Amino acid sequence: MAGSATPLVLVVAALLWDERGRILLTQRRPGSHLALTWEFPGGKVEPGETPEEALVRELAEELGIVVATEDLSPWGFASHPYERFHLLMPLFSCRHFSGEPQPLGVHDLKWFARKSLAGLDLPPADRPLVARLIEQGI
Repeated sequence: MAGSATPLVLVVAALLWDERGRILLTQRRPGSHLALTWEFPGGKVEPGETPEEALVRELAEELGIVVATEDLSPWGFASHPYERFHLLMPLFSCRHFSGEPQPLGVHDLKWFARKSLAGLDLPPADRPLVARLIEQGI
């Protein structure tokens, strides 16, 4: 609807793969919006940042890993209306990073086999991306 008062929030997320083909998800902190749900790691794009720069920064802050922007490949995106804002989230695939992921800015993290993603409690915006990931079997 033109002129809607609902703000658009741009966040960016990573589809991180390990050498065994598992996917890293992080768990939101207690007390946060959608607390304790599992999601793709990432966060808000700050003014002046490209989505790739924001993702590199967020992965360093949340997980303590180093990612080069050239190792990020666009994979998909989510567009989801929440009650107070509309979320737009590009998702980048990443198979190369340095360091061992640690839960620095998240409640927990875990590597999941693709088929085990179906039963997780996920934020609404992440659900179609996870369904596509499972369906494609990549």
